[in-house]
Amino acid sequence: MAPRWTLRTTCVICHNNNTNTNTNTNGPQVDPKDYMCNNNNINTNTNINTNGPQVDPKDYMCNNNNTNTNTNGPQVDPKDYMLAGLRGVTAGRLPGALSGQQFVIQECEDCDIFVLDHSATVTIDDCVNCRVVLGPAKGSVFFRDCRDVKCVVACQQFRTRDCKRMEVFLCCATQPIIESSTGMKFGCFQYFYPELAFHFKDAGLSVFNNNWSNVHDFTPVAGENNWSLLPEASAVLDAVPEPDPESEFKAVRISADPERSIVPLTRGGRRKDSEENCLVVFFAGEYATANARKLVDETSARGLVLVQTKEVSMRPDDVKRVFQNSAEDLVDWITQGAVIALELSGDGVVEACRNIASDVFSGTKLFVSDNKSTSSRDVDSFFNFADMQMGL
Repeated sequence: MAPRWTLRTTCVICHNNNTNTNTNTNGPQVDPKDYMCNNNNINTNTNINTNGPQVDPKDYMCNNNNTNTNTNGPQVDPKDYMLAGLRGVTAGRLPGALSGQQFVIQECEDCDIFVLDHSATVTIDDCVNCRVVLGPAKGSVFFRDCRDVKCVVACQQFRTRDCKRMEVFLCCATQPIIESSTGMKFGCFQYFYPELAFHFKDAGLSVFNNNWSNVHDFTPVAGENNWSLLPEASAVLDAVPEPDPESEFKAVRISADPERSIVPLTRGGRRKDSEENCLVVFFAGEYATANARKLVDETSARGLVLVQTKEVSMRPDDVKRVFQNSAEDLVDWITQGAVIALELSGDGVVEACRNIASDVFSGTKLFVSDNKSTSSRDVDSFFNFADMQMGL
């Protein structure tokens, strides 16, 4: 009986399961080494024809794992999406350079870094004594093994691990998380450059959803505070100066003036100066965002304080539960999209907000607390609902 042999059409080292079994009585013996690959995970279906032309084993050898090569599109250089090993320089990316790609910063020291574009995610590893500005990230911004870093960050999720002595001016849609980190200080995002509003939109972030002061410490230590809030008067430019006028960023019009900031400056978890507060809600419409910003300007001019803001969608049942006696007039207003809510604080805030609503926003779809005896309930009802909707 003729000998029976099995030809592996994939690497004999990979031990894949695709084999073709043939009986060869006339052909030469096959050396399995001719069909070995350099790496794993390759599937090749090959039939040996002893009467046809000889097969070059190199045609069935792989050099990499699971690699898809697009010869038609533009080639991407990973270096375009990375800053590594820099010392004492100003560096980063101008608007339009990333366009939603992920970005990596690692092993930089004593640098000023400006990433003025929206991204998918950003990771920052092993950086020391750097000043960093990051445009909006659709996903996470993750600092690891960094120390003495001061930064301005906007993102969906903010995390740190094994970091020390950081100052963060933050806009974060979810609850910021620190892990095995100490000396962490947080303030509200205050920044502007001309493309920033578009970058927030491209990243799918709302400037009104900012939980910068609601920090969760994943590894708390009894009797110690690993994080705190920066003083209210802290200025961004004291921590992160403007770019070097000789750098490539000199043409970008940057401002850290709170009045120009894309994200409204909120007091967050700091202690309120007044026990009186007021809820104002703008319902979706063409000018809802502009109206909310106008209200912030009007109330700030009267010495009132913006505590927190939220932009969230509501259903009819949500409206009835949150607004109770006022719900009947508001249900029809939620059909066009999300609502924007603001909590304001200060003596006489309810009366001031109602006067502003009457004088400035006549005909606008909005809710304002009726009186100071029910305003705290209004605030708690809405923001408890919003936090539940956002998983906070």
